[in-house]
Parts: sequence; structure tokens; C-alpha cells
Amino acid sequence: MAKYGEGDKRWIVEERPDGANVHNWHWAETDCLEWSRNLLSSLLSNHTLLSGEGNLFIATKKLEKVDGEAYVNIRKGKIIPGYEISFSLPWEGEAKDADGKTLLRVDGTVEVPYIADENADEDPEVRVTVKDEGPIGKRLKEAFAEKGKKFVLEQIRVYVAAMAKGGPAKEELEVKKPAAKKPDPAVSGAPAAAAVKEEKKREKKKREGFKSISLSEKFSCRAKDMFEILMDENRWKGFTQSNARISKEVGGEFSIFDGAVTGTNVELQEGKLIVQKWRFGNWPDGIQSTVRLSFEEPEPGVTVIKLTQTDVPDEDRYGNATVVENTERGWRDLIFHKIRAVFGFGI
Repeated sequence: MAKYGEGDKRWIVEERPDGANVHNWHWAETDCLEWSRNLLSSLLSNHTLLSGEGNLFIATKKLEKVDGEAYVNIRKGKIIPGYEISFSLPWEGEAKDADGKTLLRVDGTVEVPYIADENADEDPEVRVTVKDEGPIGKRLKEAFAEKGKKFVLEQIRVYVAAMAKGGPAKEELEVKKPAAKKPDPAVSGAPAAAAVKEEKKREKKKREGFKSISLSEKFSCRAKDMFEILMDENRWKGFTQSNARISKEVGGEFSIFDGAVTGTNVELQEGKLIVQKWRFGNWPDGIQSTVRLSFEEPEPGVTVIKLTQTDVPDEDRYGNATVVENTERGWRDLIFHKIRAVFGFGI
């Protein structure tokens, strides 16, 4: 992605004395970073997530920083947004006992390391940390992950949609847009326009109804150990207490959780990467998600697994709209937490 201000001068319109860019014919480039900071701050800052449910109180604080670059290019009325940003959002939590006495107050942070126009149709990774990792601190962290992550992703989608519409350049575009001419019945471009409109409608419908899941989990083991566990059917049977059949070959098939989940291996790099096609038996026919598990070993004996699962349907074949929530909870509770408990890889 070209950086703001580095466009080819032949295509970037110079300032005219009258300030006009006639019909937006030339590239008109608008820096959107400060606008992005202000919008994200208004969307994310000082929002209450829990106010007593389970005796927990959680709220976001003022957005601390938004780094990167963001701009919008407009030519002939066509909007081309470009952005690569990250942000850090502090949050605070409090746990009370049944009598309303404070047990613990904690501070935490939400890190979103990468939001980019090239991934506009995917949810970015959201990392939640807390300064107190004791039992109550972890409880508050998990509560934020459950409630706060969804909130953060919803606000990011609002930002992405606003950039797609032109961001701060939208008003300028509306002002400079030439007055629409009434269609001439003798010269009809209706068929072509209708075809374009129908194609856009199909593309939009294709993207709707699907979500992405992103998780990052840390384990006290070597990366090759985690890779072997996730690709070994006997160990799957052990930590899930259910039947499993797993091929260790690219193109091979697998079946886990007594056949509730089936799929195919797409790419395997020992100790580094697993890419698979996944589907649940209760999903609509023909729908498959893509699971990508990357293994990083920042230091010997510590492994970080980054999971992304794309094309997860909003609803199952019976119309239940809990697929994304259940899938994410399954990864966390039925796979990662079980591995820690059974193999002693907890941190």
C-alpha cells in the first residue's frame, strides 16, 4: 500500500487557485489519520461493558493511541480508502463479593495490532491483557474477552464502513459531485447499469452471513509438541474424551468430536503451520470454513498459537444464530484449555 503523500505527482491534483478538482477527475488524496483517531476514540472510549452482572464491573477508558496511516483517494467520484493502523485501548475492571465489597480492581489493555483495507472484510486480531493474573484478575480478563471483544469488533466494523464511504472526504465528494442529469429515454444505459447493480448485490449477499474468529493462546511447551498434539488422533481422543480420526497428510481428511467436525488438511508445516477446511455437521450444506493455526516460539519452552477461522456462518441449518459464539468458545474451552489441563502446558 502506497504511503500517504507518496502518490505519483502526475495523478495527484495540484491546488488550483479556485480550489476546484473538476468532476474529481484527478486523484484527490485526503489524510484521514487524525479523523480516524477521533472516530475510533468516540466509538471505543468510556464504554460500560458490565455493570454488576456476576458482581463484575468492566468499562473501557479513553483510547490511548492510534498509530499507522490512513487516507482516502477519490477520482471521478470513485472512493479508494487506504489504511494500516493499530490501536491500544485501556480498560478497568472491578470484582465485588455478594455484599458489595470490592475484592479486586484491575487495569487491562486491548491491543488491535493490524487493521488494513486489504482485510476490510475480515475481523482483525484482538488481544486482551490484564495486569493482575491472579484468579480474580483472570476472571475479569475472561469476562472482558467475552463481552468486550465483540464490542471492539463492532466498532471497528463501523470505522471500516465509514472509510469505505469516504471518511472525512465524503462531504467534499458530495459538494463537488456534478448534478445528475435526467436520463434520456432515447439513449438507455439501463441494462448495463442494472447488470452492475445486480452484480454488486450478489457480491454483498455473498459476504453477508459469515464471520471470522481470531484467538491468540500461550502454552508452556515447544511448538512441535503442540503441533503433534493437534495432529495426533490418539491425543485428541485423550484430551477431548471423544472419537477422532486424523490424517497427517496434506489432502487427507479428519473427523473429531465423534464426527461433529469434519474437514481436510490444506497445508501442514511441522511445528509452524496448520491450515484446514473445517465444517460442523449442523452447518448448512456446502459451507466450509478455513482454519489457520500458526505456531510461534518467542522463547524456548513458550509457544504462542494464533488462530484465525474465516467463513464461519452466522446461523446453523436450523436457524440458530450462535454458531460464531459457540465455535469460539469451543476452541477456547474444549480444545486449548483442555490441552493445558491434560498435558500440563498452562502458563
